[in-house]
Amino acid sequence: MHVMGGGDVGGAKTHIMNMVTGLAERNAVMLLSFHAGPFADEAAERGIDVRVIERHNPFRAARAMRGLIDEFQPDIIHCHGGRANLMGAMVRRSRSVPVITTVHSDYKLDYLGNPLKQHTFGAANAVALRFLDFYQPVADRMARTLIERGFDPERIVKIYNGMDFQKPEGPFDRAAYLKETFGASIEEGDVTCGIAARLTAVKDIATTVRGFAEALKEAPRLRLFIAGDGEDLPMLKKLCAELRVSERVTFCGWVSPVEPFFRAMDINLLSSVSETFPYSILEGVCAGCATICSDVGGMPELIDTGENGYIFSVGDHEQLARYMAKLANDPALRQSFADALYEKAARDFSRARMCERQEENYRHVLHRFRRPKDAREGIVICGAYGRGNAGDDAILKAIVQEMRELDPDRAICVMSRRPRETRLVYRTSSIYTFHVFKVLARFRRAALYINGGGSLMQDVTSNRSLWYYLYTLRAAKKHGCKVMMYGCGIGPINRPHNRRMAARTIDAYVDRITLRDENSRRELDTMGVTRPNILVSADPTIILDPAPREVVNIALEQSGIDPQGKYIGFGLRSWKGLEAALPEIAAAANYAYEKHGLTPVFVPIEFPSDLIPADRVGALLKCPFYAVRTRLPIETTIGILARMKVVAGIRLHALMFSAGQGVPVVGMSYDVKVDGFLKYIGSRTCLQLSSVRADALCALIDECVSGELSGQVRSSAALLREREQENSRGAALLLGIDRDGGKNVQSE
Repeated sequence: MHVMGGGDVGGAKTHIMNMVTGLAERNAVMLLSFHAGPFADEAAERGIDVRVIERHNPFRAARAMRGLIDEFQPDIIHCHGGRANLMGAMVRRSRSVPVITTVHSDYKLDYLGNPLKQHTFGAANAVALRFLDFYQPVADRMARTLIERGFDPERIVKIYNGMDFQKPEGPFDRAAYLKETFGASIEEGDVTCGIAARLTAVKDIATTVRGFAEALKEAPRLRLFIAGDGEDLPMLKKLCAELRVSERVTFCGWVSPVEPFFRAMDINLLSSVSETFPYSILEGVCAGCATICSDVGGMPELIDTGENGYIFSVGDHEQLARYMAKLANDPALRQSFADALYEKAARDFSRARMCERQEENYRHVLHRFRRPKDAREGIVICGAYGRGNAGDDAILKAIVQEMRELDPDRAICVMSRRPRETRLVYRTSSIYTFHVFKVLARFRRAALYINGGGSLMQDVTSNRSLWYYLYTLRAAKKHGCKVMMYGCGIGPINRPHNRRMAARTIDAYVDRITLRDENSRRELDTMGVTRPNILVSADPTIILDPAPREVVNIALEQSGIDPQGKYIGFGLRSWKGLEAALPEIAAAANYAYEKHGLTPVFVPIEFPSDLIPADRVGALLKCPFYAVRTRLPIETTIGILARMKVVAGIRLHALMFSAGQGVPVVGMSYDVKVDGFLKYIGSRTCLQLSSVRADALCALIDECVSGELSGQVRSSAALLREREQENSRGAALLLGIDRDGGKNVQSE
C-alpha cells in the first residue's frame, strides 16, 4: 500500500508514479491518496487501484485508512511525504504491518522561505518520522543526513530515482518550439541552457542567474531558460535586470510536458541547495542534454565530474560560470558528456532497476520486521576503531563488507571510540567501546562476537587495553555468543602475567582464530593455545578495492599532484628510532628522484599525526615532494598508493594496501608485525628502522623499480586475496551459513 498526500508535484510525483506502475507489473499495489486531483486520476488511468480519503480531521482519516488496510491486507505500508507520514505513524501501532517512508527531500528544508508552514506542517512531519519503522532516503547523501540526525542506520535502506530512458525520435524544431511556446527567439549558434525547478529558496535559482551572467563574458552566445513558478520570481527578475542579462534570460513559467523543453536545451542546469536524486536531471539526460549541477544528493553517484558532466559546489556561481563557458564553447565536449551520461543513467538508473531495488528493500524490511524480538542473529565487532587510523578503519570496512555479503539482513553493532562517526561511515549500529553495560546488552542478543582484526592482543602500547579485550572474549562467550578472532595479529605480549592470562582466556573462550601472518601462529603455539580452530589467512583489508580512477585523480589534483606523474610513496609514522632514520630516508627519496625520476609523495595512514614525520623528512629534501594533507576515504587512499611505482613504509597498512594492489614495497620495520607481513608474502625488501641506511634503502628501491619483483608482487597480491577468504569462511561456519548456497547449516 503506497500512501501519499495527493498534491505531490515535481520529482516526488514522478518517482511515485514510476514506482507504483512498475511495481504493479509484478505485485498487488494499492495507492491511497488524501486528496483527489490530477495525480490520483493519472494513476487510475494507468490501471492502479486508487483509493481517495478526503478527511481534514486526521483522526477520521486514520480510521478510514485502517479500514482500507484491513480490506487490502498489505505486506508493507509505504508512505511518501509529510501528510502520509503522519497517517502512517497514527495507524502503525494498531496494525502489525511495517511502515516505511521514502524521504524525497530534506524535511527541514521542505518549507524553506515559508516560516508558517515550516513550523506547522514541517514540524508535524519531523515528529511523525520518528514513529515509523523504516526509512528509505533517495540517494546516499540523504541517508547520511538521517544518520547524523539520530536515525538508526539498521532501519535505513537506500533507493535511487529511475525512469524509462528512450531518446526522443523524429524531427524537432527547437527555434519554433521556443518561439511558439515562450515567445523567445534564438539565433543560429546560440547555446541554450535550461533549468526546470520551483522558484523557491531551496532551488537557489539566483546562483544560476549569477553564474550565467558571469559565463556570458566568455561565451556571449549563451541563452538561459528558467522553467518553473514560485515566490522567488520577482526577486529573480530584478536580479536579471541588475546584472543586465534580462534580454538573454527567458522565464517560461510552469512547463508541462517537460520533454520538449529539455530537447530544446543544449545544457541542463541544477543549482539547488538540497536535493536527493532530482528527476529534472534524469529528464535532461534522456533528452540528450549535457549536465552541470550543484553538489547535492546523489549527483556524485550519477555524474563523474570531468567525464560525463560537471558538479560545482553549492552556491559557487563562479565555478558554475567556468563550466557553462567551457561547455558553451566546445560543442564536441557537450556531445561527449551527453552521450556518456545517457549510457550510465540508462544502465544504472532505469525504472526497471529502481523497481528491482525497491523489491530488494521490501524483502530486507520484511525480514527485519518479522524477526523474533529475542532472536540471536546479530554480530558485534570490536577493534581499535574510531581513532582516525586509516588502517583500523579499513579493517572495519572490510569486516562489515564481508559480513553483509554473508547475510545482508543481520544486524551489526560496532564497538567504537567514536560511535556517532562509525554509524555514519559504516551504516551500522555502534556503541562506545568501553561502555560495559551497553556492550553486555549487545552480547545478550548477538550470535557472533568478532574480535579484530589488527594487533589487539599485545601489551606494548598498553596493559589495560589487552585486559579489556580479553574481558570481552570471556563476557561474549558467557553471554552465549560464538567468539572469533578475525584476521588478526598476535603479540608481542611481553609480560609473563599477561601471557598467561591471554593464553588461558583465548584457549577457553574463543571458538575460531584466523591470523594474518605466520609469526602470530608461532606466538600462539609458544603461549600454548591449542583448543580453538586456528588458521593463517590474511589481513581483511586485502579485499578492499581502490576508488574509481577519476575519484583518485581528483584527490591527487586537490593535493597539487599531477595524476599522470611518476611517484615513490612514503607511509611514515613517529616511533622510537625514527630520529636517526630521517636523514637516511630523505637521502633515499632524493636518490629516487634523481636516479629514477620518482617524486616523493607522503601518504598519511593515521591522520594527521603521520604528517609530522612527513614534514620532517620533507624539510631535508632537495627535490620537490607532495603530501596528502586531507583525510581521505579508505578506497581513495588505496587508490593513491596504487599509483606509486614503489612504496617505502613504516606503517604496516601502507605496505599492505600497496602490496594488495601489486605495488612493490620496501618495509622499515619497527615491530614484529611488519617483519611478519613481509616474510608472509615472501618479500626480502625489509630493513629494521633502528638501522636504516640510505645505501641499503636505495638498493632496495632500485630492485623494486627494475621490474625484477613484478611477478612476485603480483603473485603475492593474488595469494593474499585467496587466503583472506578464510576469514569470512570461518565466520560463516560459526553463524551456520552455507556460503555457496546461502542457507543456514549447523553452526560450529
